[in-house]
Amino acid sequence: MSSPPTAPVFPVDWDRPWLAPWRESGQRVALAIEGGASFHAALNSEPGAPRRFVPQSALPAGQAYEQFIHDSGTVPTRDNLHDFFNGLCWLRFPLTKARLNQLQAAQIAAAGVAPLRGPVRDALTVFDENAALLSAPEPLWDALVARQWRRLFVDLRPLWQEAQLVLFGHALLEKLVYPRKPVTAHVYRAPAAMNSIADFDAWVARDLDAKKLARKPFAPLPVLGVPGWWPDNENFSFYDDSLVFRPLQESRTTKISGQAAGAT
Repeated sequence: MSSPPTAPVFPVDWDRPWLAPWRESGQRVALAIEGGASFHAALNSEPGAPRRFVPQSALPAGQAYEQFIHDSGTVPTRDNLHDFFNGLCWLRFPLTKARLNQLQAAQIAAAGVAPLRGPVRDALTVFDENAALLSAPEPLWDALVARQWRRLFVDLRPLWQEAQLVLFGHALLEKLVYPRKPVTAHVYRAPAAMNSIADFDAWVARDLDAKKLARKPFAPLPVLGVPGWWPDNENFSFYDDSLVFRPLQESRTTKISGQAAGAT
């Protein structure tokens, strides 16, 4: 009697628009793991990362994860989908990941490891786990910041052909293995004329600093609303779900208006 089929280790559909850019290295690493390699060994077989991957057991008890990476030049890696995508992010964005780790280590050196991380370490964690990079025409960005969802996704829909949305956060990628309408990215604005992932990587690594991150420079974006990313959004009633596409709070709107007035 034959054994029942087992679930795949990686139920990843690399044809999804948000995962397709990760396919090349992702499939190779996944195949190595399914062939019996440990997660860290499979990631180490790929070129390009500025750190080596080691088993989670290499992280000493009580030592901060980010500090260990900074001090040892190695990344503790568990055998799960979350750390799989974290490893792929080190491969795809080596300069940005190194910069995030450098900033984390600087914050730990300045303030130690406390129960409350503080605004900079909070923002660094948000970026690392859930960020997406958006290079887009000004009207798209303005509509996103104002959470004018119908304008962003319906009225300005043709402008999305000029935009580039690049997912970065490894927790975000993990969530989108099983896509759900509420999955929302923290979007960080990138300039125009990004010709490659290497361009994004180099620019973000230069742009990130503690002062900017303390201001929480993110805008929320339910990623399945992006034109071409999800069939259901071809019916524009998709955007009428106020539990997902939430309006900007009045107090926040007033604050933004005041900031804009003060900048003129």
